[in-house]
Amino acid sequence: MSFSKQNRKGTLSGVIFVAIFAAAATLVADLKFVSSLGISPLVIGIVMGIFYANTLHNQTPNEWRRGITFSAKKVLRFAIVFYGFRITFQQIAEVGIDGFMVSLIMLTTTFILGIYLGVKVFKMDRDTSMLTAAGASVCGAAAVLATEPVLKAQEHKTAVAVSMVVLFGTIAMFLYPLLYSAGIFDMTSREFGIYVGGTIHEVAQVVAVPASIPGADAEMANDAIIVKMTRVIMIAPMLIILGIYLSYTAKREGGETGGIKLVIPWFAVYFVAMAGFNSLEIVPQNIVDVINDIDTFLLTMAMTALGMGTRFSMFKGLGLAPLYTAFGMFVWLVVGGYFITKWVVATF
Repeated sequence: MSFSKQNRKGTLSGVIFVAIFAAAATLVADLKFVSSLGISPLVIGIVMGIFYANTLHNQTPNEWRRGITFSAKKVLRFAIVFYGFRITFQQIAEVGIDGFMVSLIMLTTTFILGIYLGVKVFKMDRDTSMLTAAGASVCGAAAVLATEPVLKAQEHKTAVAVSMVVLFGTIAMFLYPLLYSAGIFDMTSREFGIYVGGTIHEVAQVVAVPASIPGADAEMANDAIIVKMTRVIMIAPMLIILGIYLSYTAKREGGETGGIKLVIPWFAVYFVAMAGFNSLEIVPQNIVDVINDIDTFLLTMAMTALGMGTRFSMFKGLGLAPLYTAFGMFVWLVVGGYFITKWVVATF
């Protein structure tokens, strides 16, 4: 046990060690240049963690490893639950059925496409394919983190998926304003807001796109953020369905008969419950803001700890398959998302 009497000191030391790295990542992310690029502390944290894993990991006591693992597993689940404080059901209701449908269609199609491209076309392993698909289809790095415990994936596979999210999410953040300002996207302000929220990877990147368009109105920004939050909350049912699928697959491949043992990622259920509690608006907004700041720090700790378990030698054999898979999903999000948004808004 991590906090048994004999392991407690090493575990605490490891957790504190990760927290120091996460604090440094937070400070770097707050720098004006870094924040202007929409780079979250989660991304800075995993980069710092990977740097440590490939340079200084032999300089720290082995007993600290339990604390690093605790941060990557237990702290992660706790942080995902409290991620629900970023969402209210009232916000999701505001965007209407068209915003909901765009979120649902883009999440479902992108996730399925990512798994198909990864496993069938580019011959990647299942876990890396699913993690990469989750990051592109739902909410970037946070979705990758939330999916990792369901798959029980190795740290380096999570790192690969996050790196793809960072690459193509950053490209989208700069590409969308250029295409919209040039008139290539023939969309109203509302349509473009829904399109941005339904297709761009990270929440921070969704916020940055309307802010970088001269003359963009408040409706565009609000619709983009609310549609994005709709995608975020959909991670809970997605993970539950994924858990059911994995349970069924494990039974089938094991050749067992009888009932299928259902594995439910309870942290995803608690995440929805937390969002429901937040929807009651009992907690004052200033306290919610503090909770979200703490939660971001905990997510940064988890991401940093995952990076600390990632060695470059683990990437051997993957080749360019993750890049090709992520690029295929990116093309679908940009092109397919445009036509899906136009069709849904016209229909609903």
